[in-house]
Amino acid sequence: MRADDSTAPAAPGFTGPRWLLPSALAVELAPGTAPGTGRPGRPLRRTVRDWIVDLSCFLVAVAIGLTVADSFPGERDLPEVVAAADQLLGALACAAVWLRRRWPLGLAIAMVPLGFLSTTSAGACTVALFTLAVHRPFRYVAWVGGAQVALFPLLAWVRPDPTLAYAPSVAWSVLFTVTVIGWGMFVRSRRQLMLSLRDRARRAETEARLRAEQAQRLAREDIAREMHDVLAHRLTLLSVHAGALEFRPDAPREEIARAAGVIRESAHEALQDLREIIGVLRAGEPDDGGRPQPTLAALDTLVAESRQAGMKVTLDQRVTDGAAVPASVGRTAYRIAQECLTNARKHAPGAEVAVTVTGGPGDGLDVYVRNPAPVGDVPPVPGSGQGLIGLTERATLTGGRLEHGAWGDGGFEVRAWLPWPARP
Repeated sequence: MRADDSTAPAAPGFTGPRWLLPSALAVELAPGTAPGTGRPGRPLRRTVRDWIVDLSCFLVAVAIGLTVADSFPGERDLPEVVAAADQLLGALACAAVWLRRRWPLGLAIAMVPLGFLSTTSAGACTVALFTLAVHRPFRYVAWVGGAQVALFPLLAWVRPDPTLAYAPSVAWSVLFTVTVIGWGMFVRSRRQLMLSLRDRARRAETEARLRAEQAQRLAREDIAREMHDVLAHRLTLLSVHAGALEFRPDAPREEIARAAGVIRESAHEALQDLREIIGVLRAGEPDDGGRPQPTLAALDTLVAESRQAGMKVTLDQRVTDGAAVPASVGRTAYRIAQECLTNARKHAPGAEVAVTVTGGPGDGLDVYVRNPAPVGDVPPVPGSGQGLIGLTERATLTGGRLEHGAWGDGGFEVRAWLPWPARP
C-alpha cells in the first residue's frame, strides 16, 4: 500500500531523487515539466518507489487472502474442484494487483464479483479499492465501494464468520471498507496538494516574470519619451541655425561664428544624450552615474538656448520657493516647456512664445505655453502630435493633467497642472 506523501515540495520542480516519488507525481513534478503533460493512454514508467510499493501490495494481498481463507473452517470442507477454483481466482486476483496503476477503475469493478466468489481474493479487493480511491475521483469510489458494501450482508449470510455474529461481521466489513476508502482519499488529497503547490509556485514565477517585463517595458517607454524630448529639442536648434546659414550666406562673420558655435554645441549635447540613452538600453537599467536630469531650475537655460537660436521667447516664472519643487514635478514641467518650444519652432517659426510657470506648495504647479498663429504658410511636419501624447501621459503619471488646443486667432496653447504637495 502507498505511504503518505507528506513531503510536498513548495518549488515548481522536485529537486530530490526522482525514485522517491510515485510515477504519477514524478512526471508532474519533474523540473521543466508543464502541468498536464502526462501522455494519456500510455503507461507511466514505474519508479523504484513504485516497484517497492507494488511488491508490498502484492504480498499484502496474498497475506490477507490466505488469512481470510484460513479463518473460515467451512472453506476446508469444500469440494476439491471448488477449492482449487477459489485458489486459482485468488491467485489471478493477486497477480492483477500489478495492473492496478494502469486500470484502477476496471480492476476495482472486476474485483467486486470476484471477491464474492473467492475468499482468497479479499486482499486483492482491498488493494484495488484503495488504488481506486487514490487515482480516481470520489464518484467512482462511491459506486464501486457502495457495490461492495451492498454485497456484505449477502456474503456474511452465505459464508458466515464462525468467530463473529452476523451483525458484527457485516459492521466490521463495512468499517474496514470505509477505512480503506478514507485512507486512499487522504493520499489522493495529499498528492493534489503537492500539485497545487507546484502550480501556485509556477503561477507566482510567471506573474513575477510578467511584472519584470512590464517594468522593463515601462522603463523603455520612459527612455523613448526622454529621447523624443531631448533629441527633438537639440535637432530643431540644429535645423534652425543650419537654415539660417543656408539662407544668409552673406551674414556677418560674427553671426556665422555664433551660429556655428550653437550648431557645434547642440550637436555635442545631442550626441551626449544619445550616448547616455544607448548606454541605458545596453545595461538594461538606468545609470545613476550619468548626467543629472534637468529640473525647473534649468528652465532659464532652456529659454536662453531657444533665444540664441533666434526664437522670441518670454518667460514668466512666479513660483513660491522654486528650490522646494519635487524633482519629478520640476522635471516634468521642464519637459513640457521643452517640447512646446520644439513644437513652436517646427509649426510656428517666427512666432513669439510665452512660457508661464506659477504655483506653490499645496496649490500645484501650473505651466502655460502659448504662441500666436505663424506668419505665412508652414508645411506640415510628419509625425505631428506624438510629442503631445507623450506629454499628456507624462503629466498623468505624476498625478497631474495636461490640455492643449487652439488659442486666439490661429494660435496654440498647452495648459498643464502638476501636483505639488504642501509642506508637512
